[in-house]
Amino acid sequence: MSRRKEKPLLENVRIEAVAAEGNSLAHVDGKVLFVPQTVPGDVVDVQVRKARKGYLEGYVTRLVTPSPHRLQPVCKHYGDCGGCKWQILPYSMQLEAKQQQVVDQLSRIGHLSLPEISPILGSERQYFYRNKLEYTFSSRRWVLRGEDPESISPADRCGLGFHVGGMFDKVLDIEFCHLQAEPSNALRNFVRSYAVDNGLSFFDLREQTGLLRNMVVRTASTGEVMVTVVFGPEGVESTFGEDLCAADPVGISRLTLTPGSPAADLLDAIIKEFPQITSLNYVINSKRNDTFNDLETHTWAGRDCIYEQMESLRFKVGPKSFYQTNSDQAYRLYSIVRSFALDEKKLAADNKYVAVPDNPVVYDLYTGTGTIALFLSAIASKVVGVEYVPEAIEDARTNAVLNGIDNSVFYAGDMKDVLNTSFIEKNGTPSIVVLDPPRAGIHPDVAEVLMAASPARIVYVSCNPASQARDLALFTDLYDILAVQPVDMFPQTHHVENVVYMAKRLIM
Repeated sequence: MSRRKEKPLLENVRIEAVAAEGNSLAHVDGKVLFVPQTVPGDVVDVQVRKARKGYLEGYVTRLVTPSPHRLQPVCKHYGDCGGCKWQILPYSMQLEAKQQQVVDQLSRIGHLSLPEISPILGSERQYFYRNKLEYTFSSRRWVLRGEDPESISPADRCGLGFHVGGMFDKVLDIEFCHLQAEPSNALRNFVRSYAVDNGLSFFDLREQTGLLRNMVVRTASTGEVMVTVVFGPEGVESTFGEDLCAADPVGISRLTLTPGSPAADLLDAIIKEFPQITSLNYVINSKRNDTFNDLETHTWAGRDCIYEQMESLRFKVGPKSFYQTNSDQAYRLYSIVRSFALDEKKLAADNKYVAVPDNPVVYDLYTGTGTIALFLSAIASKVVGVEYVPEAIEDARTNAVLNGIDNSVFYAGDMKDVLNTSFIEKNGTPSIVVLDPPRAGIHPDVAEVLMAASPARIVYVSCNPASQARDLALFTDLYDILAVQPVDMFPQTHHVENVVYMAKRLIM
């Protein structure tokens, strides 16, 4: 019987550079070694956990000599929480690494012909910049180093916080998070204490049992606050008096809470403790996953939405709406998109590219709540937005009415099904297309339809330069990349947003 070969412990490894996915790298015996939670210049002992032909992965067992660049983490949860992995890295080095990530992925993955890439736009706020956080309840929180699992009471095993990296069923109980401004921390700590004191059951992610599942907190730049509490079906008392089961999760989500029930009392306690909440909502989720875009939301107190403001535009944001999670940087991002769409820098003035007519038709694909579409409405004869989430499209339509914009139309549906030849015939051929897809990028069918439509300009916004590079390569037969602008939406993380501007070449 063969034994598995023991992985080596590597001593006195000097970390050389920042790598992808929040890691840093070194070279050992001709192989690249990837190590998280390290800074260039650190000397560390590393336990190898994965050995492949061309590379190694490991984790630090001892910090021998800290790098002169290394910072003390701001957050007490650093190292246990899966977020904000770059707290130990100076912000200037974070920006350099993100800039290089964009360069590497566009050139190596897409093999694209690129102009000089503009310097990344950093965030003025490196902490407390998020306008949305989602917390998870767990009856089996992550046990910290030094804790004795056997001595922890059931009440103390309950946690409300974030998932531990790589472990779907483990949640780290969070005391204070530096990502979102108050009342986010106060809300989370109050709800946890109230639930424990009143015996409300926290969700068991393995057994799929328990009352309390998730809590989403949104804080708008206008000062408005939205809270959405997601309950599991167990222990929910419905005004319809029906037995709740998982057979019809959508039907269950339509049931409403009985006043005076434990779940209802929790909501009443929240609004009493935090009267500044603009919108308090709940969802009943009997599914095996935490998504609730397909489930009904109910407003318990206040409005069913909050509002964001950009320039003279107001945007309605509901419990299911997509809105960029860094409001300040979102404004800068959308301003860049508008600048490229307007071609203010006259990048195409040498008559090599198809001209954009006056009052063009503009498509905003993956429009969310219509923010980019409405930003561009002033330069267009018509703006057409498409988004998968129906509630977001309803918000987009409301936003158009709210802002007195009457040249916009919005459609809900899967992009690859909605965007086709008949759709373009109905809505007009676009001269400008804005793409802002999810991390996976666009479907090949979408690229094929766009190539046939041949807009003069395409502005592609992406939170994943790797999938963006793959997609951009599909357009290079007809288009040139004229500008690339990275934007840092997520300080303390390795994530980066990137905007690419393409123009259609004239056929000579």
